[in-house]
Amino acid sequence: MNKKITYNISNIVMLICMAMFFSCNNSLKEVQKIGVSENEPIGVAENINLKHTDSGRVTANLISTKMLDYSNRDFPYNEFVDGLTLYLYDDKNQKSTIVADYAIIYAETDLIDLQGNVVITTQDGNILKSDQLFYDQKKEWLFTNNAVTFQTKTDVIHGNGFDSDTKFTKAEVLEVTGIITMED
Repeated sequence: MNKKITYNISNIVMLICMAMFFSCNNSLKEVQKIGVSENEPIGVAENINLKHTDSGRVTANLISTKMLDYSNRDFPYNEFVDGLTLYLYDDKNQKSTIVADYAIIYAETDLIDLQGNVVITTQDGNILKSDQLFYDQKKEWLFTNNAVTFQTKTDVIHGNGFDSDTKFTKAEVLEVTGIITMED
């Protein structure tokens, strides 16, 4: 009888150990999420003044009052809920300015979604206005399918869509709805 009790106890202990072994999960991502709600940012930054340099030269300067960091998501991003101002400097240190009321930067795709009163002013005086504009950082390309106003030194062009490289050398207003030519 004593052997049977010992055999039953060792079987029970074995079952408990196996259950514990298979139920444990040491996924680092799961451990990091403990205490952080799926809908909450993992971090909040205020009064940002971020400078990007290349070979010791400042190429970009991002300024914003608040950034929410959602890098804990499956598709990580940073959200600028109070908008941003971005200064871009070319090789001759000439400055172009991008202003938007709201922005999202997607880390994996290097895509920036600018929204609300988006205004780009280039170093040579061109001005682009739209409610939404996308910037592909890898391809250095700006685009939108929304209504735009593009002002050059000689023309004000209205249209529905815009494509351009970041230097505006290949700027094109799509579906042009009107052109106003300025006189000197």
